[in-house]
Amino acid sequence: MGKLNMAAVFLMLMFVSISEALVVDISKHGARQNADIAQALTEAFKEACASTTESKILIPEGTYKLSAVKLLGPCKAPIEIQVQATLIASTEKITEPCWVSFNHIDNLTVSGGGVFDGQGPRVWGKCGKTKYCKSLPIVCFVQSFLLKLEFCNLCFNFIKGGLVQGVTSKDSRQFHVNVIGCTDLHFVRFTISAPHESINTDGIHIGRSTGIKVLDSNIKTGDDCVSLGDGSQQITIERVTCGPGHGFSIGSLGKYQDEAPVIGVTIRNCTLTNTTNGVRIKTWPASHEGVASDMHFEDIIMNHVENPVLIDQVYCPWNQCNTKLPSKVKISKVTFKNIRGTSSTPVAVKLSCSPGHPCQSVELSNIDLTYTGKEAPAAISQCGHVQPKVSGRMNPKACTAAVAP
Repeated sequence: MGKLNMAAVFLMLMFVSISEALVVDISKHGARQNADIAQALTEAFKEACASTTESKILIPEGTYKLSAVKLLGPCKAPIEIQVQATLIASTEKITEPCWVSFNHIDNLTVSGGGVFDGQGPRVWGKCGKTKYCKSLPIVCFVQSFLLKLEFCNLCFNFIKGGLVQGVTSKDSRQFHVNVIGCTDLHFVRFTISAPHESINTDGIHIGRSTGIKVLDSNIKTGDDCVSLGDGSQQITIERVTCGPGHGFSIGSLGKYQDEAPVIGVTIRNCTLTNTTNGVRIKTWPASHEGVASDMHFEDIIMNHVENPVLIDQVYCPWNQCNTKLPSKVKISKVTFKNIRGTSSTPVAVKLSCSPGHPCQSVELSNIDLTYTGKEAPAAISQCGHVQPKVSGRMNPKACTAAVAP
């Protein structure tokens, strides 16, 4: 009898909670299909954000135009933005760092199965292949945080406790998503879609954030599928497919002074297909001091990946740095375990560490990567300034040299 009473009380409380939740349809604030809804969305957010009970903003099915919008907290209660529609970015030049930004909000949910279409093809052709394109918008949860920002489709800035679930970022002009200063923000069944020729369209970039998870998601883009900047800590990436793209990257690190440590990264049960890199850690030569530690890459499938396993401490795109001076970023406690598949380049495993700060506690275990090209008879490994611990099956044969040949 007591159990029945407790169940009844729970159901009653749940009903009360649902009945008290505020639902704000953007049409209430004048939103119409094929028109710019920036003002309507901003007004709907202000109404929902002021609610003392849980609230939901509804963007119903249809197609809407949307110019740059900044949604500012804090809010008085948990808030959900349910995007069922396709939102089309303005084709005008965007002067804000983000197309849609979410700022200083606790307990935020973005859901609904909708699409954020950044209209990237309209501007990609205007960008040089070696330069960032300044006329592009991105979706980011971000804000200036001692970092140089690219434009984003979506920016998440200083979010505490958040869920981005079941929505799509399509054809961002530059980064799709930027996450800065966030805690416990999770991306689940999140889709990123852009062609391989889209320049500088990182999928999800994370910096100065803790407890970020990317789970059960599909990322196709023209740059890193997920990139981790300084201050990324306790990051988990699981069951994510990547490709096309540049793979999963930690860094580049060391370019700026006073970068925060990267500590506690786990990437596992992921699949990469036709990417230019697999899993990599990259730091600049002649860098500022930094730390990257406790990073683990496990149970990963590589399908025709150019550089499947890579530590690159002489990362120097466009030859705009002094490669004669060593990187000062200290890399330690790194494991590569159960990585299998095919490499499209002969060097399937490359650990190029800093001569000034050799990598410490690097482990290779059960690596099975087959070279599929014609440049060499089989895949090889290369090491520089590192003595990895080796166990299990190793194909290609592991390198153990402390100094690069």
